[in-house]
Amino acid sequence: MAERQRADARRNYDRILAVAAEEVAAQGSDASLEQIARVAGVGSATVRRHFPSRRALLEAVSRQRIESLCARARELAVRSGDGRGALLDWLGEVLTYCVTARGLATALSYDEGHDPVGGNSCATALIQAGEPLLRNAAQEGVVGTEVTVEDLITLAVGLALATEHHPEPTARAETLLRLAVAGISPERT
Repeated sequence: MAERQRADARRNYDRILAVAAEEVAAQGSDASLEQIARVAGVGSATVRRHFPSRRALLEAVSRQRIESLCARARELAVRSGDGRGALLDWLGEVLTYCVTARGLATALSYDEGHDPVGGNSCATALIQAGEPLLRNAAQEGVVGTEVTVEDLITLAVGLALATEHHPEPTARAETLLRLAVAGISPERT
């Protein structure tokens, strides 16, 4: 019986998390916990049992995508000869995540008393994952040595925030990133 309860609890957790990701994408970080529970087919108490606070739920939603971005950084870091391309591919994916997370970056990054980027575990994981990419690009001389991964994550979060209410936020953020990249690391001809 205990195994069945654990399996049910795991299914509920997974379902709540999947629904929360969809609701955050559609409604932003202020998505209703009651709506998430209703769509997931569980009670509010079940949501709160798995996620005792809104922040805990938002972090869990974010963690899945962050883990994917970290794995992608590791994959791209082994790419030889194109440190700039690997770094910019990854940064573009981070930006797309920030834009589509609709307020998640703000909700997780800008708590009172926290460093906007370094103050949460999701940003820390991204910074650590991006270090080899930045190091490779710097060693190839295609990125300035003063640039940090934290700077790049801050840039992505800033672009997401700046374009959040634009009719085409992803396209606009990508345009602004290209403008910023031209200043960070002009492509060599």
